[in-house]
Amino acid sequence: MQLTLWTYEGPPHVGAMRVATSLRDVHYVLHAPQGDTYADLLFTMIERQDARPPVTYTTFQARDLGGDTAGLVTTAVREAYERFQPRAMLVGESCTAELIQDQAGALGLGANLPIPVVPLELPAYSKKENWGAAETLYHLVKTLLADRVPAPGTTRAPRPADRRPSVNILGPTVLGFRCRDDVTEITRLLGELGIAVNTVVPYRATVDDIRRIPDADINIDLYPEIARTTASWLQRTFGMPFTKTIPMGVGATRDFVREVATLVGVDAAPVLGTEVPGMSALAASRSRLPWYSRSVDSTYLTGKRVFIFADATHAIAAARIATEEMGFTVVGLGTYSREFARDVRDAAKTYGVEALISDDYLEVEAAIAAAAPELVLGTQMERHIAKRLGVACAVISVPIHVQDVPARYSPVYGFEGANVLFDTWVHPLVMGLEEHLLQMFREDFEFHDGAVASHLATSGHGATRTATAAATSTSEARADSPDLATGIADEPLTSVHGDALASDTSGDTGEVDTARVIAAIGAASAANAAGAATATIVPVWTADGERELRKIPFFVRGKARRNTEAYAASHGIARITVDTLYEAKAHYGR
Repeated sequence: MQLTLWTYEGPPHVGAMRVATSLRDVHYVLHAPQGDTYADLLFTMIERQDARPPVTYTTFQARDLGGDTAGLVTTAVREAYERFQPRAMLVGESCTAELIQDQAGALGLGANLPIPVVPLELPAYSKKENWGAAETLYHLVKTLLADRVPAPGTTRAPRPADRRPSVNILGPTVLGFRCRDDVTEITRLLGELGIAVNTVVPYRATVDDIRRIPDADINIDLYPEIARTTASWLQRTFGMPFTKTIPMGVGATRDFVREVATLVGVDAAPVLGTEVPGMSALAASRSRLPWYSRSVDSTYLTGKRVFIFADATHAIAAARIATEEMGFTVVGLGTYSREFARDVRDAAKTYGVEALISDDYLEVEAAIAAAAPELVLGTQMERHIAKRLGVACAVISVPIHVQDVPARYSPVYGFEGANVLFDTWVHPLVMGLEEHLLQMFREDFEFHDGAVASHLATSGHGATRTATAAATSTSEARADSPDLATGIADEPLTSVHGDALASDTSGDTGEVDTARVIAAIGAASAANAAGAATATIVPVWTADGERELRKIPFFVRGKARRNTEAYAASHGIARITVDTLYEAKAHYGR
């Protein structure tokens, strides 16, 4: 185990809780100490559910450890059945309860309830949340379909000619990324193909819905981290094929529609008839992404460096969209989903990068900083990392926070999902550009905070505000640079020719000649730098050097600062001026 501040996934019992909370008539009895009931907040606060999760805790305490903690499980199972009357029950234990080895699942079976009881043995110290969700769904489906399993070697009967083709959608859960809206979008697409949705599992499903799974023609594996194990078992046991394409992005949605149409034997024309691959005209797709991504200034989007780290499903899909549909350059690709590490590594090879497989957010942060991307696509964790690094970011995967469960319709799958992704990814870049421009011009004589409209500049009021702003700017420059303040605070400012500047004004307004003041500060900085000792240099930035550095785009400013400081130290330069900055740029640009 590793002590950490953040974690991408919770323990496996949280995954089991996600499945239980997604279902409507299944209850989960969790053998856990009093402190492990925190998980309720995940659903009521982040997912904004209007009811507690269907979970009963045994809530044993320290004083119970010397007694019969196993008896607490049996009592909790029977009381939960009497109170909630579920159609099926899951029984498991938290990571803490696993240590006392009460075997809660076996105790649940021993309660002899008149409903199916599914014992969950989820190793908390070697597996994580998504694996726990996948195992819970698999064992629940396998238990509820036990009496419908055909004899070995049985051939699946073809669909009657008069019956409408149907599919199951597997994988969406609460606390998933946009699952609610993705299901709506995919259901609408399937409806246009004439395909009915037999059931969605586990999201909002009942025990009866799960028992109807074999009635469909195929399964749609919408979220492989959760559903792949179940879909594979259904294929082996019932001969039900499942989809492999994730419908995220325009190209992948087209591929998904073709795959589904082929598997169930219908014509894809109702959806793909108006799609024109390879064209970016507005009428070439029902999604606006292809046209929008090419209608913006091509030099603005093309080649943008993007780092992607998420669950495997969304990371792989996002990389395809970034390169094929947005014109970005993938400079990093990774996942915390170790069960799908091979898939991510294969995808990373196509983009010429090495896959990052890790659940250590500090390792992820170091990789992002080293890659120096202009956009990060990731989880709630990467949002915080990107904020610290001053890089634009968009969330594309769990783990998420409350702002990633929007009230509006906001899928990421299907054609409408492609529209949502365009807005979600491009807007942070636009805001980043605006931030850079604001920083670049914030000290410009026309655009600083104290500047007034140009048509007021000659008025007395405008001149007064301009003079005040100039004085403030000069004062801030001195305060920001102690080395300058020490050298010039107590003596008149002079130009390189020795002219006194402190008393110079423009006309009768009393306005300080800002350009000459800045020139004097720069000259003083250069003089100070020229006389600095060269032994054991720890370079300091002068005010003019800092001002020039702030004009560099924020997403590469850190690298420019580090390179310049390294150059100054190696050349015995004590104070970094504008000249030093550009000398360093020329040095590293060779």
